[in-house]
Amino acid sequence: MISPKDHSTTDSNSASESVEALRPLVAAQMEQAKTDLTALVALPSVHGADPEACAEAAATVVELLAGLAIPGLGREQIQQIETSDGSTTIVAHRDASGDKPTVLLYSHYDVQPAGDPQAWTASPWELTAREGRWYGRGAADCKGNLVVHLASLRALAELAGDGADPLDGLGLTLVVEGSEETGGGGLDDLVASRPELFAADAICIVDSGNAAVGVPTLSTSLRGTANVTVTVDTMAAGVHSGQFGGAAPDALAALISMLSSLRDPATGATTIDGVDFSGTWSGMPYDENIFRSDAGILDGVEVSNAAPVADLVWARPTATVLGIDCPPVEGAIGAVQPTARALINLRIPPGMDPASAQDALVAHLEARAAWNARVTCEKGAVAHPFMTSDGASTGTVEALLGEALATAYGAGEVAEIGSGGSIPLTTVLQEAHPAAQIALYGVEDPAAAIHSPDESVDPTEIERIALAQASFLRAFSSADR
Repeated sequence: MISPKDHSTTDSNSASESVEALRPLVAAQMEQAKTDLTALVALPSVHGADPEACAEAAATVVELLAGLAIPGLGREQIQQIETSDGSTTIVAHRDASGDKPTVLLYSHYDVQPAGDPQAWTASPWELTAREGRWYGRGAADCKGNLVVHLASLRALAELAGDGADPLDGLGLTLVVEGSEETGGGGLDDLVASRPELFAADAICIVDSGNAAVGVPTLSTSLRGTANVTVTVDTMAAGVHSGQFGGAAPDALAALISMLSSLRDPATGATTIDGVDFSGTWSGMPYDENIFRSDAGILDGVEVSNAAPVADLVWARPTATVLGIDCPPVEGAIGAVQPTARALINLRIPPGMDPASAQDALVAHLEARAAWNARVTCEKGAVAHPFMTSDGASTGTVEALLGEALATAYGAGEVAEIGSGGSIPLTTVLQEAHPAAQIALYGVEDPAAAIHSPDESVDPTEIERIALAQASFLRAFSSADR
């Protein structure tokens, strides 16, 4: 889905002058950007899995921020705050001058686990260049976006020269989170307990991406999320499949039956008792052929035909089985399984309560317990969906950022898309600071394969997003709000 906004005539001269002044300075930052990203990708900063790597990543971020030549944003203005989930959030802040506004720039340094290293072409913890892209876990999500912040601010400092304020009095807060990939509960609690740290006129959540490489894009909606872990127990222990199979209640078979009830066999659409699946996306459609290519769907394999693709991935709930605990094929023995467990992830569109959908999923599973098996459902944390006003970016931030993006990319229009992903912080900040304008953008294009093997980023996306962000910061400092 791409819904274009025309920025070809809105203050185009001022935006063009700002971008062109910054363009060579941002380009000159790309070698350092690669060096920074190489150092960050080398750290397997998976929250809850490698505390030492996470601590080193947090320390690295502090050093990178402390090295920025931004007046009023030195080491003494950088806080490392331990949050309720054990992660460290880094907050760097400089005050605005006079009546100048404040911008908050967000990214996160924690990453998804790499999974099977054999599924990667090269080590997930070593930034490698192939066919014009940089590969490594976190290269796009979200260490590549952190590098955008660094490159944009360094370019502004170069433009201003020694001693001058490159932000012209603009207040600036940088927030770099350490547990976004596991739900971000620690940062959510920090916002609740210390909302003043996150007060801003504009909040830039830089953890998204363009509709395609070279297509400047703003995201206008995010799905929320809720997890359920379901465990099925049928016997005290496994029994011989030859002696007891056929009559003994197979826990794995019972679980498979329950999970299969979450899909309409005719259309492949998600079905959960009591949950509305009639939502529609109001923008232009997500072309099915582009979706097939973006998702890497094999030739001949069908896409759900229950509704247009954009409806299914942005406007309706989805249940995905993320993992199953059962014996692996290698080393399996001839036994009927006494227990089986699965983790189910719900994605919830704007306008729907994730806790209610989670309750409905639990009830749906419990109602389908084959052979009266014992079913235990454990509910995980929920994250609420997000939508900008009226489903489209509005206000000064959208206008100025749109102009900067369009000019940086040499485009006459900016795409506005939905996102099936979840960034819990967006709704938390929206509730804490309802007057703030929130924008979502970043370097995570569909080819980035975030959360998957061979995650990558196109370095031209880092360069152009950094260029647009630097131009936006200059413009917003003096804009009427």
